[in-house]
Amino acid sequence: MRITQGTFSFLPDFTADEIKAQVQYAIDNGWALAIEYTDDPHPRNSYWDMWELPMFEISDASAVVHEINECTEAFPNHYVKVVAYDPSPHRQTTGLDFIVNRPAEEPGFALVRTELNDRHMSYNMRSYAADKPHGERYQSNGKGDSGK
Repeated sequence: MRITQGTFSFLPDFTADEIKAQVQYAIDNGWALAIEYTDDPHPRNSYWDMWELPMFEISDASAVVHEINECTEAFPNHYVKVVAYDPSPHRQTTGLDFIVNRPAEEPGFALVRTELNDRHMSYNMRSYAADKPHGERYQSNGKGDSGK
């Protein structure tokens, strides 16, 4: 299963040049940039851990790409994304966010059905990765098994 969160997530992974081009686009629009990472990409987990501080008034994408590379080296088995904040009046929200790193294997989600009173059903999603403790998710046991 491939996690599809953020802009471009239905496309194949970006090359280094394509990542740099998107970062430069955000810079050219005057957007502040931040890099975030997580090992729990649940759709309702929209606030991931932040790598370093947000970058304001950056003029060259190389500085951001350097931080992306540092984060993915520190967390190779985590999801890493770039978030561009659009501060323009009447907007003040995320203008762009896209995943730049993924674990080698993405185990996906389970749909959990719970029966309530009067035969009502409740449905929730649970990440298979959450079966492992924080920090040990997405670590292979060397046999190609995700630990599901």
